[in-house]
Amino acid sequence: MSAPQSQITIDLLDGSKAVAFAWGNGSGNAKKTALDSGKAALAAGIRHIDTAQGYENEIATGETLTAAGIDKKDVFITSKISGVKFESMPASEVRQNIENSIKDLGFSPDLYLIHNPFVIEPYSDLPAAWKVLEDLKDEGKLKSIGVSNFRPQDLELILKDAKHKPVVNQVEFHPYVLAHLQPVLDIHKKHGIVTAAYGPLTPLLGHRHPTGGPIKPVLARIAQRINSEEAGKGLPSGFEVDEIAVLLLWTRDSGVITISASGNRDNIKRLGQIAGLPKGLLKSEEMAEIEKVGKGVHFRRYTEHMEQDFPVPNLPDGTQ
Repeated sequence: MSAPQSQITIDLLDGSKAVAFAWGNGSGNAKKTALDSGKAALAAGIRHIDTAQGYENEIATGETLTAAGIDKKDVFITSKISGVKFESMPASEVRQNIENSIKDLGFSPDLYLIHNPFVIEPYSDLPAAWKVLEDLKDEGKLKSIGVSNFRPQDLELILKDAKHKPVVNQVEFHPYVLAHLQPVLDIHKKHGIVTAAYGPLTPLLGHRHPTGGPIKPVLARIAQRINSEEAGKGLPSGFEVDEIAVLLLWTRDSGVITISASGNRDNIKRLGQIAGLPKGLLKSEEMAEIEKVGKGVHFRRYTEHMEQDFPVPNLPDGTQ
């Protein structure tokens, strides 16, 4: 089975292409049911799976492709060095950890990341750890390499002497972190690093953001406009755009690799439908409005990495 023709890709700095929309198996039921939910994601047409050592399901991720009868060349796989249960490690243990990761997957992933800068201990060894990834890339054991949850100081530390720049920095990304992320995004732009988004739906998930904040009515209005103007013009039969679809489309059409995790089959099927939607459903002024409204709020679900020694803006959290 080959990847759908509608699959949108994003060019990476090293000349490779990443599938722009991914299903992730790092949280909730998706983490616990990586094999079955992964098969559902592939059946829904999604051709990018995001996993990690720390999720403890790399073996299941590799088995998913075999169980689904899909050739590895047709699926983009991202994984990360996390250490056992996210315990930090010295740079001297990085190579063996990565080789274990490749063994568990059963193949070399298309993109391999350092899960967060605190995986390496001491922190001053972060450049040495990055050099291990560079060496493995030069040896052909890794393909594209990048980072995750890297703050400005982390990026600058490894970029200073990098032979291969990270092609991706995967961070929690949605409108409510844009103001805080601006220094990170500026570095991305300067060096050609692609942003990858986990938690892109945080503003709309009640167990994360209790009200949705000021972005929710904006997304609802855009969804209504698309449904009324685009019916029969590229939307799947019976498919209605909602706030979730608009937010995911905004993320993807911003040139950001968009990762959404779910262990619910109906939700996974809908994610597949959204992944196949064409670019351009959102008008440029709508894209800009979402960004502008989002920058008036600061709210992050996962604070343990990006808010350590990286001051947050003095903004409301949008819950009032």
